[in-house]
Amino acid sequence: MKNLSFAALFLALVAILGTSCSPKQGVTTNINKGAVKGNWVLTDIRYEGIPDNAKVTVFDEANAKCFIGSQWVLPDNNANGSYTLSSTADGCSPATQKIVWTISKQGNVTMFGFKKLYSGVKAKNVADGYLMECTEAGSSMTWRANVNFEGKTAAIIYSLQRK
Repeated sequence: MKNLSFAALFLALVAILGTSCSPKQGVTTNINKGAVKGNWVLTDIRYEGIPDNAKVTVFDEANAKCFIGSQWVLPDNNANGSYTLSSTADGCSPATQKIVWTISKQGNVTMFGFKKLYSGVKAKNVADGYLMECTEAGSSMTWRANVNFEGKTAAIIYSLQRK
């Protein structure tokens, strides 16, 4: 009888610990291409180590704040994706850019990367691209790009929501 109650107590403890350590609902910690594919809206950009009022150009395209509300299409079948800027904020211009994207591992870190595609140029011939840590994916996705700002390490954090 003593062994049975010890076993029951042990199983109850394992169940409690297992649920308290589980990830948030809708968040994938084992990030793969399947967790990232789909349609996304970039909902927020914040900075670490950069003043909030700084004018930061991202992806060699526009001010970071112009990307808020941008639509990201990341298809599963290795087809080309895209992002579309639609912000009408001061200094922002609507634009659509074709991209090819990847998910890769660097040690235990998942990286989201993309290259811009231009008419008549194949992705394999594009040397430059953008690589960011992908810290979560599910119903929301977060990218972290480490950058150099005024000689110091800083970060740009991108928050996206699945459409």
